[in-house]
Amino acid sequence: MTTVGEALVKALEAQGVDTVFGIPGVHTVELYRGLAGSGIRHVTPRHEQGAGFMADGYARVSGRPGVAFVITGPGLMNTITPMAQARADSIPMLVISGVNRRDTLGKGLGHLHEMPDQLGVASLVALSAERVTTAADLAPVLDRVWSGFSSERPGPRQIEVPLDVMPLDASPVAPSPEKASDFPRAADIARAAAMLADATAPLILAGGGARFGDTALRALANRIDAPVVQTVNARGLMHGDPLSVPASPSLEAVRRLIEQADVVLAVGTEFGPTDYDMYGRGGAPWPKQLIRIEIDTEQMARHPVDLPLCGRSGPLLDALLSLLPAAEACKNGATRAEATRKAARAELDPAMTAQLELLEALRDAVPGAIMVGDSTQVIYAGNLYYDHDRPAGWFNAATGYGALGFSIPAAIGACFACPDAHVLCLCGDGGAQFTLPELMTAVDENLPIRFLIWNNHAYGEIASSMEAAGIEVVGCHPTPPDFEHIARACGMPFRRVAMKPGEVVGALRDLQAIAGPAMIEITMPS
Repeated sequence: MTTVGEALVKALEAQGVDTVFGIPGVHTVELYRGLAGSGIRHVTPRHEQGAGFMADGYARVSGRPGVAFVITGPGLMNTITPMAQARADSIPMLVISGVNRRDTLGKGLGHLHEMPDQLGVASLVALSAERVTTAADLAPVLDRVWSGFSSERPGPRQIEVPLDVMPLDASPVAPSPEKASDFPRAADIARAAAMLADATAPLILAGGGARFGDTALRALANRIDAPVVQTVNARGLMHGDPLSVPASPSLEAVRRLIEQADVVLAVGTEFGPTDYDMYGRGGAPWPKQLIRIEIDTEQMARHPVDLPLCGRSGPLLDALLSLLPAAEACKNGATRAEATRKAARAELDPAMTAQLELLEALRDAVPGAIMVGDSTQVIYAGNLYYDHDRPAGWFNAATGYGALGFSIPAAIGACFACPDAHVLCLCGDGGAQFTLPELMTAVDENLPIRFLIWNNHAYGEIASSMEAAGIEVVGCHPTPPDFEHIARACGMPFRRVAMKPGEVVGALRDLQAIAGPAMIEITMPS
């Protein structure tokens, strides 16, 4: 017999988990009993928030659940923010925590790390939160969790194991079979295909739910000659395609494109205001006729829709493609897309245009890189308009939940998900200070990440918002550390440059031969 802790690790390995991000503690030592002898790599962050963001970054790149091991009480609470970010962006994450002995729960006896209702707190954020109360519970709990990952909306899920349950004898747990998600009626799919074929000005809105469907999305868009607008979490799709519109639906030019379309196919997008109405104009521009592909029935019900197709985007795009006429249509799609791209880019102010040019220079200098961002001005510019060259290769925390401190640990997670890729971490000086200690995780693991710190000595976006509202700027200028000394303390190569594409690209090339992490500070007027 093995223990519950050992059986849990073996079950994770059987499900294909190859990396766990966690900080061991006295409340989780039994979870680690089987880890050393497994094929799972353990990565030690410097804070449980870092563990959660690393799991998030790993999942965004790999498409598989990122896994974090955290202790009871403060460990679980420190992962709540990353779990909330993952929920907002539909990112699969599994947080496994300890909890105090079963006979003490909810009694307020003052045990170490005690909480009144840890499971209740987790359940407010996680899509599911479960406790393994006996050894016999382990298999069904894992079955439910993996069934949720395979057939329901992606997002964070949590399992807690009491201290007195972890060492109990347990039988091995067989891998959970993958459960297929529900599929719409054939008649509904046929109706959707007919609507798209008959449309005179079709349009596709691609969200994060389409991020791994580049091939099918391109094929469908070209078959019906429809421009494809990508939200932030879909950037990297359709790169360079004449039908691509890598611009925010909040921009006026894109809103007009949506309003002028007679049939819109929305794929894996929730129509959230940080994508569709960031300027507060009163809601998303609503299509005349809307076909919506969405895996979450609750999300589907939140907005009016003419034809709902509940299920995963990949199989549904393939099903639609199979029913459309083989000959490609001619509906001025490329012309409409080009006009929208030009008009959308023209809406950017000079500062954002300069930031966009820098992003494009980085993309061209490091083809196929994964760019991970925080809430900083250059990321806001890219979220408005930027065409990345790698599916699932542009993501950040500047939309949805909007958690600062995301980029440094998420870039680390991304590097483990795709070790062969170049990873660029784009972070402001304010956001960097939330999770600076995680730089040492990158050093420990010798990860080839380039940390690009935009240093304007401020929470610049917030200061601008205060000024625009006629409010005296308060609290927006915390003194940043000397990043050169930070890099030196971490044993990390360092360059300082101005915000000019040539200088930044030159610094990247100077550091090209460095196998491990390096930092580039990009200075801007304070």
